[in-house]
Amino acid sequence: MTTEVKRLIQVRTDKGASFKRDGFGKKRQLSDSWRKPRGQHNKQREQKKAKGALPKPGFGSPVAVRGMHPSGFFEALIASVKDLEGLDSKTQAVRISATVGDRKRVTLQEAAVTAGFKVLNARIIKTAVAVKKVPAKEESKAKTESKSVSKSPAKKSTPATTDKKAPAKPAVKPKAEKAETKPESTKAKSTTKSAKPKVEKTEEAPAAKPKAETKAKPKAKKAEVKKND
Repeated sequence: MTTEVKRLIQVRTDKGASFKRDGFGKKRQLSDSWRKPRGQHNKQREQKKAKGALPKPGFGSPVAVRGMHPSGFFEALIASVKDLEGLDSKTQAVRISATVGDRKRVTLQEAAVTAGFKVLNARIIKTAVAVKKVPAKEESKAKTESKSVSKSPAKKSTPATTDKKAPAKPAVKPKAEKAETKPESTKAKSTTKSAKPKVEKTEEAPAAKPKAETKAKPKAKKAEVKKND
């Protein structure tokens, strides 16, 4: 791409304007793709202020760069290897059609690259890895073998666990120490319980004496009255 072409592409980008249809942004169903306003009282058609510009000759790009890709090549749409015939790799770039599948796209993309063309929509295609089909008999054998292998370690694991638990029995001494400590705790509880009722008896004794005194006074008064008679 020459310096003149680069300059003209820059002029096109500086000069270009994005034309948007009237009502874009007001209604959700309207896209920003350009539609000519045709209403009788449409403000954009009447060129009111801040209603958006209309496409005019002054917005056009230079003729030498008109329709050119920003990379500096003119696009050519291809769908098969035959479409590459008659194209110039120095001035034209290739765009593979969207209708081409992945299987044919691999060969078409490789042919375009080897011919020296620039592919504008090049794609990395993952090739599927071929998987060998195993017969049904072999699959059944493999399943039976896997089951037998899975069962055998389970049987061996039971005695191994018992052997491991057997040496753990001598560690009963710490349990005996706990048993010895328990009676001490029970004795402490018994002493605390025996101390509580003694305090309660001493508290109840003084409460019973005033009752006896109150009953004894009226009896003494009655005896005195009889003697006076």
